[in-house]
Amino acid sequence: MFSYCTDPSTLEGLTWLSCYLTTGKHMAFYQSFGTVMVLLAITAPVALAFGFAGATAARSRFLPLSILGKLYTAIVRGVPDIAFFMFFVIALDQAFEYLRHKVKCPDWSEPIRQGSDFVVCSQAKLPLSDSPQWVHETYGFSLAVLTFAIVFGAFAANVLFGAMKAVPRAQLETAEAYGMSPRQSFWRVLVPQMWIYALPGLSNLWMILVKATPLLFLLGVEDIVYWARELGATKTAKFTQYPHGNWMAYYFFGLLVFYLMLTSISERVFKRLTIRLSHGQATAAGEAQRKAAQ
Repeated sequence: MFSYCTDPSTLEGLTWLSCYLTTGKHMAFYQSFGTVMVLLAITAPVALAFGFAGATAARSRFLPLSILGKLYTAIVRGVPDIAFFMFFVIALDQAFEYLRHKVKCPDWSEPIRQGSDFVVCSQAKLPLSDSPQWVHETYGFSLAVLTFAIVFGAFAANVLFGAMKAVPRAQLETAEAYGMSPRQSFWRVLVPQMWIYALPGLSNLWMILVKATPLLFLLGVEDIVYWARELGATKTAKFTQYPHGNWMAYYFFGLLVFYLMLTSISERVFKRLTIRLSHGQATAAGEAQRKAAQ
């Protein structure tokens, strides 16, 4: 990046460090922090949508839908996250390719399962072999987002289901007495009030999601953990222009600071949300607000 970085072997001190920290790999390392933030920004609302759908299905009076919602919550929550991520991403990728194979290669006569290999026609591959690199990266990232959303959506469904049950039944009965339909009482009474009961569980779930982002490394996405391991490992002059010893402790200390800052900001945001949602609610926090206003 700098003009004096032409010959690193002649550099010392801060000039050497400035050149080292601005190499192409370090730029990718810095960009990977953005990858983590984008993952969180997309996954959180998608997982919440999965959770809301699962909780709504679980409390449905239509028995098959109720069973489906409860099965989704129970099965996904019962499988270890790492096992689910390692299995589900492969299964989902193969499912997409299988469907494309049936559409694009109807005359294919060879078996798709050949021992331990999964073989489809070249047109059905996702992404195509001649696709640009950004397409491959976007596809892998999309699979990661969907996997995270399904896993954490199951936990969110359990939290939201409990929050829905925590809303006093008397309020729903009052809404029905005023002539509201079950649908109206659900959207106008139950949903607005359940968030204050769900927020503690959702805040914990958010923290777990933040801590789970290093699992991107297992899904083939070059995240901050991947680059910390790559850049922090011992480098000799034979393999790089900037040789150094094992610096993993420094890189992972940087990740520690990043995650602590992110969780600290998150706690402040959730605290403000709790205060806002407690206003007018029949909860301990709402009661404290009413006493403070008197």
